Amino acid sequence: MPANPSQPETPEPLPTSALGTTPAVDVSTAGGATPTVDVSTAEGVRAWLTAAVAEAAGLDPAGVGAHRPIAELGLGSRQLVALGADLAERTGRTLDPSLVFNHPTIAELADALFEERPARPASSDAKSTENATAQPAHAATGDDIAIVSMACRLPGGADDPEALWRLLDTAQDAISEAPTGRWDTRNLLDPDPEATGKAYTLRGGYLDGIDRFDAPFFGVSPREAAAMDPQQRLLLQTAWETLERAGIVPATLDGSSTGVYIGLYDSGYLSAASLGQLDGHVGTGSAASVASGRIAYTLGLQGPAVTVDTACSSSLVALHLAARALAAGECDLALAGGATLLVTPRAHVEFSRLRGLSPSGRCSPFSADADGVVWAEGCGLVLLKRLADARRDGDRVLAVVKGTALNQDGRSQGLSAPNGPAQKRVLRAALDAAGLRPQDIDHVEAHGTGTRLGDPIEGGALAAVFGPGRPADRPLGVGSLKSNLGHTQAAAGIAGVIKTVLALTHERMPASLHADTPTEHIAWEGSGLRLTTDAVPWPRSADRVRRAGVSAFGISGTNAHVVLEEAPLDERPARAESPDSPTALLFPLSARSLPALHGQARRLADALREHPGTPLAAVAATLAHHRTHFEHRAVLQADGHRELLTCLDELADGRPDPERTAGPRRTLPPGKVAFVFPGQGSQWTGMARDLLTRDPVFADELDRCDGALRPFTEWSVTAVLRGDTGAPSLDRVDVVQPVLFAVMVSLAAVWRARGVRPDAVVGHSQGEVAAACVAGALSLNDAAAVVALRSQALTALSGAGAMAVVALPHTEVEAKLADLDGRVSVAAVNSGRSTVIAGEVAPLEALLDELDRAQVFVRRLDVDYASHSAQVEAVRTGILDELDGVTALPTSVAWYSTVTGEAVADELEADYWYANLREPVRFAPTVARMAADGYRCFVELSPHPSLSTAVRTVGEETGHDLLAVGSLRRDAGGVPVVLPAVALDVRPAESITTAL
Repeated sequence: MPANPSQPETPEPLPTSALGTTPAVDVSTAGGATPTVDVSTAEGVRAWLTAAVAEAAGLDPAGVGAHRPIAELGLGSRQLVALGADLAERTGRTLDPSLVFNHPTIAELADALFEERPARPASSDAKSTENATAQPAHAATGDDIAIVSMACRLPGGADDPEALWRLLDTAQDAISEAPTGRWDTRNLLDPDPEATGKAYTLRGGYLDGIDRFDAPFFGVSPREAAAMDPQQRLLLQTAWETLERAGIVPATLDGSSTGVYIGLYDSGYLSAASLGQLDGHVGTGSAASVASGRIAYTLGLQGPAVTVDTACSSSLVALHLAARALAAGECDLALAGGATLLVTPRAHVEFSRLRGLSPSGRCSPFSADADGVVWAEGCGLVLLKRLADARRDGDRVLAVVKGTALNQDGRSQGLSAPNGPAQKRVLRAALDAAGLRPQDIDHVEAHGTGTRLGDPIEGGALAAVFGPGRPADRPLGVGSLKSNLGHTQAAAGIAGVIKTVLALTHERMPASLHADTPTEHIAWEGSGLRLTTDAVPWPRSADRVRRAGVSAFGISGTNAHVVLEEAPLDERPARAESPDSPTALLFPLSARSLPALHGQARRLADALREHPGTPLAAVAATLAHHRTHFEHRAVLQADGHRELLTCLDELADGRPDPERTAGPRRTLPPGKVAFVFPGQGSQWTGMARDLLTRDPVFADELDRCDGALRPFTEWSVTAVLRGDTGAPSLDRVDVVQPVLFAVMVSLAAVWRARGVRPDAVVGHSQGEVAAACVAGALSLNDAAAVVALRSQALTALSGAGAMAVVALPHTEVEAKLADLDGRVSVAAVNSGRSTVIAGEVAPLEALLDELDRAQVFVRRLDVDYASHSAQVEAVRTGILDELDGVTALPTSVAWYSTVTGEAVADELEADYWYANLREPVRFAPTVARMAADGYRCFVELSPHPSLSTAVRTVGEETGHDLLAVGSLRRDAGGVPVVLPAVALDVRPAESITTAL
């Protein structure tokens, strides 16, 4: 609250018997004499003041102490103003109405009138001299503090700094009537200021929906949320947003030395709760002291957590404490700010009785039309960090806190009266802390409450500190955010900081409203001050650093001032040349619920329309790396601004296009990730061709694979993928298998580059060579030798066999093969409903015809040899000789063998790679074992998914919810179109961002 702003339209004079009617008056002395005193001297003024105050207070003049504040003798603010007016009349001099408040005792007032500064007695009533400099609580350390993020909830729909700037830049007044349903306005309003329990106006700056709170988001039970002061709820929400706006995932601060400094005072919430309502949550829910602790508890922050209540200077005091704590090394990061909500109409009712509310409902700081305070509510937080740390970490610095200072009015003209000398001292102390001169400051965001008493006192202090010696062409700009929003009380100081940082950012100081005619109680001419009644350009220049001060003064008597400086030039974010990316990007969105996810999509679409030049790569990176990933997710794929907006609109409306959007869906319980490498069959002409051109990670890894294969081949993998003239066909087994190997290993590099790293690998048939290579069990050169030499050996089997898929359990298939004398056998068990058979052509085709007549699904594979059958024994010796010396070693990435169905724990020699070709592929039992071991996400690395259905089927059969996704799709242009799907569940999803 401001210092008592009450002042009537016309000062009420004291009784004439007390004030007299001539310059000389008779006053009784202790000895009974009644001398005539001349008010042209300081002693005469003291005598006159003593008599006048004694008469007004009904005291014996002998009991009126010259060094005791006049207000303590029983005079109210209106009487003090009248006393000053009569003193001006008696002396024939024009006196500043604030004189009586700046010099609270009879002795000080008389001395000030004649500019006498005698030494003060060292008594309990003694005052420090007006020009004394209040020293900061600690010596200035020279450690600048950076503001790296801001968030707010303020009237007029200013729910974020961008919205606040729009409000300021368009000179909007956010004052309104009280929201419907907030209070019983019908029984509260009464035009009579003397009406008990009533208010003559309820106009103010209000927030919408202060009763709304997403308790589950913060892990708060409905019962506890109902007992929480809405101010605590608002602070939690704003703290979360402040961190995310800094690009910090809040969960990453758990256990960190992050401080929380909150300015807050009692809102009156549940203050009338009955004893029966005290359920164990009301105590913590209504205690202002818990507000900072609740933020720290919710986020796991272990730095200092402090709630401070100095009334309207609270949030600026909180910032001061946070900055000092950072400089002293008490924390490494700090949230600072404050909040006030008008939960009850107490402030309106009490200030109505004081006649301190603006009857017009308009806040007019420093204006001749100022008629009182307009209450408002809001919340603001900034994130602070040592500037050196912020620059080291590459943070975006919004502004720099150069210096801060606090002081107290001391024994001034009443507990709640403003005090000009104290304000001067705190201004000078902040400048000293910043190591700056008054002329270095361009603007002051004033406390400016729109009262006839407080504003002139503040204006006088500003003129006294910043005016002397100031160049005439560079006056100090003065304005107040309260002209737009009203007085947000505990949040007022931090709201002024946010406004000032926005002005620095936009290089323009917005207008202070409702002051077309500045108050006549400030001598503007020659003061060095300029009231910012119109927006003023404030450009960055090479020859002058832009700086501004922010003031806040509390009814408690605690004054605060902060000096801000523009961010260092090299910290300004670079602008991208183009808003669109030349390649497709992934945009992961998430929320606690599906409606919230739709809302996220709508807000992002609105933001992109408002800022069409935003680089999409930066948007994608922020969404993936700097946002918490909740359980309801969707991942959009777009290669331009227009396409992204279309996807966002579709998602917001609940009708996402599955071709461009994966999800929305709820994530699976957390589990380990496995890479799956299929065997032959997923190839297609043109596969990965676009990826080879557009993704340098894929291209580089493919080049490495090509180099490793070249000693064993006479052709280039790259040439085959590009379809170069003279390149061999994928129809050859000794070509397709090495090419598939290279593509799968290169896809693994792409996934890893995007932050998805496997906990295990599993391979099907020849895919097991790529799996062992990616796990690190085989070197790239050894893996290339295995896949190339073994595929060349298979050419000797061409034309002798066939393979097919049968949609039956392997046990039923084996029963049907029993009479074939081993000429056809089970080659692979993919799932409980999919079995692969291999063997001689004639009996295999006869079996397929029989199964087809029985309406069993069958499909012959496009190969002319029979892997995983007895036919492979013909090439056993050649394979073992060629691969002699190749050894696979155990690695930190688990490699599950589809030969044994278990994780590989020992070294494997060349005979394993023969067994891998000869023995049945036990894919289903291996996946079942992996599911039992905690693997939940299976990423298939192939040109087209061929095992994803089998993985999901195994999950269904074993009672596990398994996610199976692919990497590429046939004829989809070579771009990984399924990659977004894994961001729904693969952890860490934060890493999936890169252009594809």
